[in-house]
Parts: sequence; structure tokens; C-alpha cells
Amino acid sequence: MRPAESLSPTPPAGAAHPPAPAPRSDWRTLARLLPYLWIYRWRVGLALAFLVAAKVANVGVPFLLKELIDRLAIKPGDPAALLVVPVGLLIAYAALRLSTSLFTELRELVFAKATEGTARSISLQVFRHLHALSLRFHLERQTGGMTRDIERGTRGVQSLISYSLYSILPTLVEVGLVLTVLAVKFDATFAWITLAALGVYIVFTVTVTEWRTKFRKQMNELDSSSHSRAIDSLLNYETVKYFNNEAFEARRYDDSLDKLRRARLKSQTTLSVLNTGQQLLIACALIAMLWRATEGVVAGHMTLGDLVMINAFMIQLYIPLNFLGVIYREIKQALTDLEKMFNLLEREREVRDATDAVDLHAETPPVVRFENVSFTYDRAEGGQPAGRPILQGLSFEIPAGHTVAVVGPSGAGKSTLARLLFRFYDVSGGRITIAGHDVRQLTQDSLRRAVGIVPQDTVLFNDTVAYNIAYGRPGASQEEVVAAARAARIHDFIASTPKGYETMVGERGLKLSGGEKQRVAIARTLLKNPPIVIFDEATSALDSANERAIQEELKSAARNKTALVIAHRLSTVVDADEILVMEAGRIIERGTHSALLAAEGRYAQMWALQQSGAEGP
Repeated sequence: MRPAESLSPTPPAGAAHPPAPAPRSDWRTLARLLPYLWIYRWRVGLALAFLVAAKVANVGVPFLLKELIDRLAIKPGDPAALLVVPVGLLIAYAALRLSTSLFTELRELVFAKATEGTARSISLQVFRHLHALSLRFHLERQTGGMTRDIERGTRGVQSLISYSLYSILPTLVEVGLVLTVLAVKFDATFAWITLAALGVYIVFTVTVTEWRTKFRKQMNELDSSSHSRAIDSLLNYETVKYFNNEAFEARRYDDSLDKLRRARLKSQTTLSVLNTGQQLLIACALIAMLWRATEGVVAGHMTLGDLVMINAFMIQLYIPLNFLGVIYREIKQALTDLEKMFNLLEREREVRDATDAVDLHAETPPVVRFENVSFTYDRAEGGQPAGRPILQGLSFEIPAGHTVAVVGPSGAGKSTLARLLFRFYDVSGGRITIAGHDVRQLTQDSLRRAVGIVPQDTVLFNDTVAYNIAYGRPGASQEEVVAAARAARIHDFIASTPKGYETMVGERGLKLSGGEKQRVAIARTLLKNPPIVIFDEATSALDSANERAIQEELKSAARNKTALVIAHRLSTVVDADEILVMEAGRIIERGTHSALLAAEGRYAQMWALQQSGAEGP
């Protein structure tokens, strides 16, 4: 189990929590999206031109039908009939239909790059930002729910652009053209009936959809919650098995699914109300238009072709309007999903590079100093420390090329030293320097390039052994990977497997034993070859024989490097240049192994307990 200081403690009662982000308006979300689309502004303009051309051709089809019907009023046997039907109907109708489809496909073809490019840019930015956030955020997040938010946000970009350009704008253009035709060619009553019907339809759709949004949001929240619960249970598969809690986990998951089922039923019920109301409004508008057109035909100031044209116009408007509720709902949902993803992008980076940060150039092992360092994991409002202090006025130095070991009971703050040196957190007080530079004045990239670690708990990627070792220095040759594996005493094991270095290690490396995972971690750090190395309980998962074998390799790896060794087994640190004994965040003893034994203090007590085989503190 991880030492207590390696976990982010639960905030005490009354501790301040970061405020929840304020709800983002739809317009603000759209404004946040526009810069990504602006990159493709020429494609957007060309796509809009094709959109207008497609709708002009589409509106021309009812005109053609009107002319053909009116011209078909000829006597039987008239030779003109042969000319009107085959040539006029087939060629003109086919040409207009083809033009509509052609311009529509050209629009989609031109704009596809903009849609996919925008989604890619935002997804990549979110991915990079998540890696830039502090360790505190990643210890508190729920992986399943967060990945769902990112997945839905990416789809939201595509949905928003697609529905806006392919549905909303074409419908608005077509409505404008139809209203113009009706008002100019016939009396304004037709235009007013159409406009009134559209107005009522849109108000009804927006009102009911807004009412439904809360049910939709609740459904998505329950969907993320059930997904997070399932992922968490599967990631802890072994723990579930250890405690025979399969039925318990199934009940918890079923409870989440039942809540999700009820939310989906409520969402579907309200959708049925919306669709029924829309159909009623469209039917009323269609009856009013056809009644008015029929009166005109009977009165003699309109032709049958006019009646057919008005009917065709209404059908063409009816088809996209029938999906307006769905489109509006999807756009609102896309905006909600985008809001969640943009909130991730705007999540404050707790640890960031200073504006005047410099690169750390450490070709040779540097001096590392902790100067009166204080630290606590919890933060109150304004970033001030709160809760139990982990480190209290800690000062020590690791001379260049030397090894300093830190020992002490769990919860003393040992592993926190490694996290602060990597700058996963910033110190609450004092400072840490490398080669005389405060780590807060160094770029994080150059700092972390200079530091390597063999952690206590090794988590591997679900890839090959070779990939996991080469992760220490991407681009390393196979020969270098094998050399690092040999140095970590894991080459023989890898070579004995059927696939060798192409063996898959499983999710989080679960196909390997604890010792094998730790030796892969050692090989990875050896391959990185940084000037500063940290061994955080690097041999804790090894048996005594392998520990003694690897201990020599660790000594070799630490030679001519500035090394910090964090250990519980005192036998692994006897050769350190200096040993620090920590307790409750303070150094209570320091010195060499022999000097500390001679002092007969806390270190000597720990040594005696471990040598006698008793459990250490």
C-alpha cells in the first residue's frame, strides 16, 4: 500500500473547495468555438456559397412542376405533347435534382476538413491541457466520467457544426426564398400564414426543448456516473475478487442503470409531447395554405400548377421543420457538452511556468537543496495552506554526484520529497533549488528531463515490454532497450517469454508480477539516464535474492549522479553518503549508517527491529 503521504488527503470538514465553474451561456460557448473555425474561413465561405446554390436549385423544382402542369393543358393528339413531356419534364427536372444533390455534396466535401480539423484541434488542446494540470486534479478526477465528457465534447463540435451548416442555415435560406416567392407571385396572405406557422412552431419547439433540457442533462449525468462506476469496478477487478464482492458491484451498477433507465424514459416521454405538438402545428399550417390556394383556383386567379407549387413548397419546408426539435435539442446538447470540455480547458493550472522561467542545463550532476521547505496537500481559498502539514521546515543538501537516503515510518513525508522535486506541487514555504536555481524559476519540461524516478508503485502502459522500457527515452534503439533491460536484470525473463520484447504487459502491467514491473521501471529510468535520480522504495516489490542483485545495479545507476533514495528497508541505504531519518515531516537524525548506529537513536532502533525480523515502524 502507498505511504499515507503519497495520497491526497480528504479535506477536513469546513475546508474550502474550489468553486464550481459558473454556467456558460450558449453565446459564450459559440464565441469560444469561433477561433477554431476562423482558421478555415475560406472553406466556410465556399461551403455557404454551395449551400445557397443548392437551395436555389431546390426551390426551382416546384416552379418547374407548376409550369409543366400548366402547359399540359393541351388537346389530345397535339404533337406538342411529345415535346413537352419527354424533353421538358425529364431533362429539366433531372437537371434541377442533380444540381441540388451536386451542390449539397460539394458543400459537405469542402467543409469536411473544417469540421474534422476543428474537432482534432480542440481534442488535442484538451489532451495537452489535462497533462499540464497538477497531480492534485488527477488524484481527484473520475477517469470514466471525464473521458465521457471529452468524448461527448468532441462529438459536440462535429454535431454543432454539422447541424448548423447542414440543417439550420439551409432551412433559413429556403424559408427566406419561399416567403419571397409567395409574397411576390401571390398575395401576401400565403407568406403571412407561412411566417405565422413558422413563428409558432419555433416558439413551441424552443419552449418545450428548454423544458426538456433538464431531463436530458440529468440523463447524461447519470450516464457518466454509471460509466465511471463500471470503469472503477473493472480497474479494481482484483480487489473485487479478493473480497468476493461481485454481487455488490453488480447491485451498485444495476442501481445506476435503473436511475439511468428512468431518466431516459422521462426524456422519451417529453420527446413524444414535443413531436406530437410539432405535427399538429404543421398540419394546421398545411390545411390553411391549401384551403387558401384551393379558393384561388376556384375563383380563377390561380392555376392548378400554382396549387401544386404551393403544396410542394410546404412539403419541402415541412421535411426539415419536422426535425427542428431534434436539431435544436442536439445543438443545445452539443453546446452543453462543449461547455463541459471548455470548462476542462479553463481549469486553472496549479503549477505553471513563470513568465521568466529558464531551462535547466545539467550536463553534469547538479547540487540539490531543500531550504526550510514546508508543505501541505490541502489548500484553502486563495491557495493558502490548510489541513495537516506534511513537511515542516525541512532543510538538507544532496551534493553533486552524491547519494542521500531518506528513511522513516509511513506518513513521515518521504515520497512527498520526490513529488516536490518533480514539481507536481509547489512548496508551501521555503524553496527547492537545483544547481542554484529555484525549481519554480525553471521550465517544467527541462526540470523533468533532468530527473528520473523508479517509483514504489509502477504503472505500465497496456503495450509491449519494449514499449514500456523505451518510454524512458522515446526513439531509443532496440540495442539500447536490451542493454537497459540487462542492467535491470530483467532481460533473461523477457527472453524466456514466447514473444520476447513484444510481450504485452496488460492494462497497468497486470500481466507482470510486482517485481517484474519494478525491474521494468528500473530499466526505463536507466535508459533515460538523467543527472538526478530518485529511487522511491525501488526494491520494495522484490524478494531478497533479487533485491541484492538489483542493489548493485542501482548503485551503478546512481554512480556519478545526484541521487535521492527513499527507503523503508534500511539494508538498501547503508552505503548512502548521508542518511536522513524523518518523522512527522521533520528530520530528527542525520549521518552515515555507522554514525547513526553509534548514536543509538531512532535509526538504531529501526535497524535493530529490522535485523531481528520484527516489523518496522
